[in-house]
Amino acid sequence: MEESPSTVFVVDDDPAIRDSLHWLVASVNLDVETFASAQAFLDTYRWDRTGCLLADIRMPGMSGIDLQLEINKRGLQLPVIVITGHGDVEMAVRAMKAGAFDFIQKPFNGQALLEVVQKAVDLSVARFHEASEQKLVQHQLSRLTPRERQVLEFIVAGEPNKAIALSLGRSEKTVEFHRAKVMEKMQARSLAELMRKVMIAVPEPYEATPS
Repeated sequence: MEESPSTVFVVDDDPAIRDSLHWLVASVNLDVETFASAQAFLDTYRWDRTGCLLADIRMPGMSGIDLQLEINKRGLQLPVIVITGHGDVEMAVRAMKAGAFDFIQKPFNGQALLEVVQKAVDLSVARFHEASEQKLVQHQLSRLTPRERQVLEFIVAGEPNKAIALSLGRSEKTVEFHRAKVMEKMQARSLAELMRKVMIAVPEPYEATPS
């Protein structure tokens, strides 16, 4: 996946707040897009865009908490920072429990808000890179033949070539050949790198299954 520039998405029904946040975020050279409602944001957001979302917790229609829950439901990885009034702290805590990255109280301190925004953007970019690497490794795994995949399972289980050959009823030389192809297709220069890639692609440990 190709990474596009990170964007800070501002969702607030108050045009004055939208303009204020747009100016503040743009002052540190971050791209900004503003929306008057949560639905307007959801209608245009693409899952592969990095950045963060600044959302007012009290809005007509879909509130900031409702928006956080909808983001969870859609499996989006965009960090959400909710903006609250003085009487909304309890709601902000609910949003945090629902997965919000942080909350900022009005009237907010510009520098403090920008620091939280930058941390959220950094998290979003890190998540994007992790997802990209996982997708690449899964593609590499898909290129393995059934026999190469089986040999990989034994390698991950810590079995030496001699034991693998015995389990599969093949010669050590054949196992060495398959092992070399596994390393080549997985683009792994060492056993440690191969193990790291498998852990990225497969949450559960491999279990070798002889046939």
